[in-house]
Amino acid sequence: MHVDPTRPVDYAIITHGHSDHARAGHGHVLATPQTLRIMEARYGRDFAGSVQAIEYGEVVTLKGGVDVSFHPAGHVLGSAQILFEWKGFRAVVSGDYKRERDPTCAPFALVRCDLFVTEATFGLPVFRHPPAAGEIAKLVDSAELFPERAHLVGAYSLGKAQRLMAMLREARWGRPIYVHGAMVALTDLYIDEGVPLGDIRHVAPDERKNLGGEIVICPPSTLQEIWSRKFPDPVSAVASGWMRVRARARQQGAELPLVISDHAGWDDLGKTIIETGASEIWVTHGAEEALVYWCESQGLRARPLHLVGYGDEEAEEVAAPVEGT
Repeated sequence: MHVDPTRPVDYAIITHGHSDHARAGHGHVLATPQTLRIMEARYGRDFAGSVQAIEYGEVVTLKGGVDVSFHPAGHVLGSAQILFEWKGFRAVVSGDYKRERDPTCAPFALVRCDLFVTEATFGLPVFRHPPAAGEIAKLVDSAELFPERAHLVGAYSLGKAQRLMAMLREARWGRPIYVHGAMVALTDLYIDEGVPLGDIRHVAPDERKNLGGEIVICPPSTLQEIWSRKFPDPVSAVASGWMRVRARARQQGAELPLVISDHAGWDDLGKTIIETGASEIWVTHGAEEALVYWCESQGLRARPLHLVGYGDEEAEEVAAPVEGT
């Protein structure tokens, strides 16, 4: 079996629904019910030969007597860490994860283990994420300060967009939240899964000129397109952990950069590694060498995996073509 394989395999275990981890074409897929729904929404009903849903905490025994269980990763809806147990040895593949609260998915669950495979998307000391609630407050304050301007917020269409919607509701934003057409299907899926998002409306093409004072959530790439210029004096915002880097904010044309990440920052990466109790750490997709060096300074055995085909889905969507209006 393979975890998050980048090419079709006979037996795939999928941590979550982002496209760099969940791909179509596998013979059999084991994943949470929510991840399977997300994969079907993105790839169609025939995305795999067969599928098997597994709930958090449920145990499936593979050939050879290896027990597999899924545990919340706190990344997006349905995201999971995978625990493998064999003859008393415990290995956890974390996938992508975050420790900060997210009202749209199950919170991260610490799993004690001997071997921990961790991401390192933001594995540099510069990436110390501020509380997301404070960044949402900046957005609300700006929308109230400039009621004649539409606020366009670039955010990844799976997970980040829905988290922003839920946090805006917690910040008492009672107006409708408008979304780009490319986000409708996944947002409807979240609502159908019981995530309360309030009044969400698809932006109609001829309606854009009338949305002064409103908040519109869209894929980051659309901020650079003609689509965004039809709004009244738009404020371009981008919600991403990469907004900590000023050059990235300028590159994306973010007038209002919002440092909101669905990945663990530097401090939470180190905290998680220590709290798992693992004596061996494998580091993948991100600033691998820096985190390996930190682990070794803590007396832990560590190695970079140098895997290809994985990356930050937020960064990938900035330049990706987007369907829908």
